[in-house]
Amino acid sequence: MKKILVVEDEKNIRELIKFNLDNSGYQVETAADGREALDKLSEETDLVVLDLMLPEIDGMEICRRMRSSEELRQIPIIMLTAKGEEVERILGLEMGADDYMTKPFSPRELVARIKAIFRRLKEFKADSEQLKDEIIEAGKLKLDISRHEVLYDQEKIVLTPKEFELLRYLVINQGRVLSRDLLLEKIWGYEYAGDTRTVDVHVRRLRKKIKADYIVTVRGVGYKFVKME
Repeated sequence: MKKILVVEDEKNIRELIKFNLDNSGYQVETAADGREALDKLSEETDLVVLDLMLPEIDGMEICRRMRSSEELRQIPIIMLTAKGEEVERILGLEMGADDYMTKPFSPRELVARIKAIFRRLKEFKADSEQLKDEIIEAGKLKLDISRHEVLYDQEKIVLTPKEFELLRYLVINQGRVLSRDLLLEKIWGYEYAGDTRTVDVHVRRLRKKIKADYIVTVRGVGYKFVKME
């Protein structure tokens, strides 16, 4: 049974999410503020639903601490933000969140997105097992599939699981133009109703971390990985 931590200070929203996740067969813990969330977080947590605006310690700081922690780095994060908080959503994605939903949202859609994340993780692990001995090289960039490790010019680059999955997909399809909608389907496991900001932010984070122009923007379409010597 997958264990999900729901971090939300509004009691009615927190209980609504818990009710729907309980009914979907998940083991659910809740936290009403950031400090309680950090106390309950552990390696046993499979996913975090995280509100950005929290008492004590805000969601942005929790996200930052998780992505800086060796034990918690691999845990997927779905952010919850208010409708007008576009800047906060971008910052949250930049900080390492995998996905976001804007309030008010459909609990059924949240459950669907959580299921999609777990499905993609399962598929990704199966793919990695098949390619466990494979090392993919593209110029100075090297991906070690079994270790989930990325090196650029012999220097280790720390990526979140979603960043690694996205980079791997771009690399194995190098030279092909990949639309944002296709990347959402292959990496996130669902369509986003036209909102592809998550893809753009993850690509920008990859570019920043790799510090080389491997990923080319194809205007109006998506992205292409170009091998560099």
